[in-house]
Amino acid sequence: MFMVTTAERGREVRQRLLTAAAELIAERGWTAVSTRMLAERAAVTPGVVHYHFSSMQALLVESAMTAVRAVAAQMGEVLAGAGSAEQALSTLLGMLDEYTGTDPMSMLFVEAYLAGTRDEQLRQALGAVIAQAREQLAACFAAGGVADPQATAAVVAAAIDGVLLHRALMPVPGAARVSAVLGRLLTTGSEDQR
Repeated sequence: MFMVTTAERGREVRQRLLTAAAELIAERGWTAVSTRMLAERAAVTPGVVHYHFSSMQALLVESAMTAVRAVAAQMGEVLAGAGSAEQALSTLLGMLDEYTGTDPMSMLFVEAYLAGTRDEQLRQALGAVIAQAREQLAACFAAGGVADPQATAAVVAAAIDGVLLHRALMPVPGAARVSAVLGRLLTTGSEDQR
């Protein structure tokens, strides 16, 4: 007979809390998530929430950052497998098609970005992930001979975020059209950089 240890049970409860927090952030908004609501969703008592996390804010930050890091890791895998700067851009933008702007992951990102403007710890954590993603994108662009790869990566990353934000509000062009527009940024050569 398999016995579940206390530590394993604790990890499982902690994971349920993180999953429930991500769901609730996307459904209700960052500031609307309460301890009681979270405990009900995770099927635990409210005291268990504070046993595993120092505060609701700490729980929300960890939950959001777990999701953000997972998406960033997926992006990193795409960039590592790209044969050219154009292929990297096209594949990244193709990934956007799975996000409607109102799906749970998109909503979680929107809420986390907004909360990051008011929470220094979250702002720094998000900034670190964004900086790493930009560096990976810039390295891919540099290998492809893209002029000013750092600035190009920063603009492309911001444009991708912007497309997702706009999708929540109105229709935007599909990945192929966005790729064609942003692809114009992937110039090569030694043009005068401004």
